[in-house]
Amino acid sequence: MQVISESCAMSRKKRRSGCPISFALELFGDRWTLLVVRDLVFMGKRRFSEFSASSEGVATNVLSDRLRRLVEAGVIESLGDPDDGRRVLYHLTPAGVALIPTLVELANWGALHDPDTAAPAEFVRRFARDRAGLIEDLAAKHRRD
Repeated sequence: MQVISESCAMSRKKRRSGCPISFALELFGDRWTLLVVRDLVFMGKRRFSEFSASSEGVATNVLSDRLRRLVEAGVIESLGDPDDGRRVLYHLTPAGVALIPTLVELANWGALHDPDTAAPAEFVRRFARDRAGLIEDLAAKHRRD
Protein backbone atom coordinates (compact mmCIF):
# COMPACT_ATOMS: atom_id res chain seq x y z
CA MET A 1 0.00 0.00 0.00
CA GLN A 2 1.41 3.37 -0.97
CA VAL A 3 0.33 6.47 0.91
CA ILE A 4 1.40 9.88 -0.29
CA SER A 5 0.93 12.89 1.94
CA GLU A 6 0.22 16.09 0.06
CA SER A 7 0.70 18.13 3.24
CA CYS A 8 4.24 17.15 4.12
CA ALA A 9 6.51 20.05 3.18
CA MET A 10 9.58 17.96 3.97
CA SER A 11 9.10 15.98 0.79
CA ARG A 12 9.92 19.14 -1.17
CA LYS A 13 13.20 19.84 0.68
CA LYS A 14 16.57 18.39 -0.17
CA ARG A 15 16.87 15.02 1.54
CA ARG A 16 19.76 12.67 2.22
CA SER A 17 18.10 9.79 0.40
CA GLY A 18 14.78 8.32 -0.62
CA CYS A 19 14.81 5.90 2.33
CA PRO A 20 11.53 6.18 4.29
CA ILE A 21 13.33 5.73 7.63
CA SER A 22 15.76 8.51 6.75
CA PHE A 23 12.79 10.70 5.77
CA ALA A 24 11.09 10.11 9.13
CA LEU A 25 14.30 10.68 11.07
CA GLU A 26 14.86 14.02 9.36
CA LEU A 27 11.74 15.25 11.16
CA PHE A 28 11.58 13.05 14.27
CA GLY A 29 15.23 12.17 14.88
CA ASP A 30 15.95 14.57 17.71
CA ARG A 31 15.21 14.27 21.42
CA TRP A 32 12.21 16.65 21.49
CA THR A 33 9.98 16.33 18.44
CA LEU A 34 8.32 13.01 19.24
CA LEU A 35 7.87 14.13 22.85
CA VAL A 36 5.74 17.04 21.61
CA VAL A 37 3.62 14.59 19.60
CA ARG A 38 3.53 12.25 22.64
CA ASP A 39 2.15 15.07 24.76
CA LEU A 40 -0.58 15.72 22.20
CA VAL A 41 -1.52 12.05 21.82
CA PHE A 42 -1.28 10.66 25.34
CA MET A 43 -1.60 13.69 27.62
CA GLY A 44 -4.01 15.82 25.60
CA LYS A 45 -1.79 18.90 25.72
CA ARG A 46 -2.79 21.66 23.32
CA ARG A 47 -1.17 24.91 24.51
CA PHE A 48 2.45 26.04 24.45
CA SER A 49 2.41 26.44 28.24
CA GLU A 50 1.26 22.84 28.65
CA PHE A 51 4.06 21.52 26.45
CA SER A 52 6.67 23.63 28.23
CA ALA A 53 5.56 22.20 31.59
CA SER A 54 6.52 18.64 30.55
CA SER A 55 8.88 16.91 32.96
CA GLU A 56 11.71 16.67 30.40
CA GLY A 57 12.27 20.44 30.67
CA VAL A 58 12.46 21.51 27.03
CA ALA A 59 13.74 25.06 26.55
CA THR A 60 11.08 27.41 25.20
CA ASN A 61 13.12 28.29 22.10
CA VAL A 62 13.53 24.59 21.28
CA LEU A 63 9.83 23.95 21.88
CA SER A 64 8.89 26.86 19.60
CA ASP A 65 11.14 25.46 16.89
CA ARG A 66 9.75 21.92 17.16
CA LEU A 67 6.14 23.12 17.08
CA ARG A 68 6.93 25.25 14.03
CA ARG A 69 8.64 22.33 12.26
CA LEU A 70 5.73 19.99 13.02
CA VAL A 71 3.27 22.55 11.64
CA GLU A 72 5.40 23.09 8.52
CA ALA A 73 5.64 19.33 7.99
CA GLY A 74 1.87 18.96 8.23
CA VAL A 75 1.94 16.74 11.34
CA ILE A 76 0.14 19.24 13.57
CA GLU A 77 -1.83 22.41 12.99
CA SER A 78 -2.18 25.51 15.07
CA LEU A 79 -5.57 27.16 15.46
CA GLY A 80 -6.67 30.19 17.42
CA ASP A 81 -7.77 29.44 20.97
CA PRO A 82 -11.48 30.30 21.16
CA ASP A 83 -11.05 31.15 24.86
CA ASP A 84 -8.09 33.49 24.33
CA GLY A 85 -7.48 34.96 20.88
CA ARG A 86 -3.84 35.73 21.76
CA ARG A 87 -3.00 32.04 22.07
CA VAL A 88 -3.07 29.03 19.78
CA LEU A 89 -4.10 25.43 20.25
CA TYR A 90 -2.25 22.60 18.56
CA HIS A 91 -4.01 19.60 17.03
CA LEU A 92 -2.90 16.55 15.12
CA THR A 93 -3.53 16.54 11.39
CA PRO A 94 -4.39 13.29 9.62
CA ALA A 95 -0.62 12.77 9.16
CA GLY A 96 -0.19 13.20 12.92
CA VAL A 97 -3.02 10.77 13.68
CA ALA A 98 -1.25 8.29 11.40
CA LEU A 99 1.72 8.40 13.83
CA ILE A 100 -0.35 7.03 16.72
CA PRO A 101 0.35 3.34 16.01
CA THR A 102 4.09 4.07 15.92
CA LEU A 103 3.94 6.02 19.19
CA VAL A 104 1.96 3.26 20.88
CA GLU A 105 4.50 0.65 19.76
CA LEU A 106 7.42 2.83 20.89
CA ALA A 107 5.77 3.51 24.26
CA ASN A 108 5.10 -0.17 24.80
CA TRP A 109 8.66 -1.11 23.89
CA GLY A 110 9.99 1.49 26.35
CA ALA A 111 7.60 0.33 29.06
CA LEU A 112 8.70 -3.27 28.68
CA HIS A 113 12.44 -2.59 28.55
CA ASP A 114 12.88 0.33 30.98
CA PRO A 115 13.07 -0.97 34.56
CA ASP A 116 12.17 2.52 35.82
CA THR A 117 9.26 3.12 33.45
CA ALA A 118 6.55 5.58 34.40
CA ALA A 119 4.13 4.02 31.91
CA PRO A 120 0.76 3.37 33.50
CA ALA A 121 0.25 -0.34 34.14
CA GLU A 122 -3.17 -0.10 32.50
CA PHE A 123 -1.53 1.07 29.25
CA VAL A 124 0.79 -1.95 29.23
CA ARG A 125 -2.09 -4.33 30.01
CA ARG A 126 -4.35 -2.75 27.38
CA PHE A 127 -1.59 -2.94 24.79
CA ALA A 128 -1.11 -6.64 25.47
CA ARG A 129 -4.85 -7.34 25.54
CA ASP A 130 -6.20 -5.04 22.79
CA ARG A 131 -3.49 -3.24 20.82
CA ALA A 132 -5.81 -2.41 17.89
CA GLY A 133 -8.53 -1.08 20.20
CA LEU A 134 -6.05 1.08 22.11
CA ILE A 135 -4.74 2.58 18.88
CA GLU A 136 -8.26 3.16 17.53
CA ASP A 137 -9.42 4.84 20.76
CA LEU A 138 -6.46 7.22 20.71
CA ALA A 139 -6.92 7.96 17.00
CA ALA A 140 -10.63 8.61 17.45
CA LYS A 141 -9.89 11.21 20.15
CA HIS A 142 -7.68 13.12 17.72
CA ARG A 143 -9.59 12.94 14.44
CA ARG A 144 -11.12 16.25 13.47
CA ASP A 145 -14.03 15.42 11.18
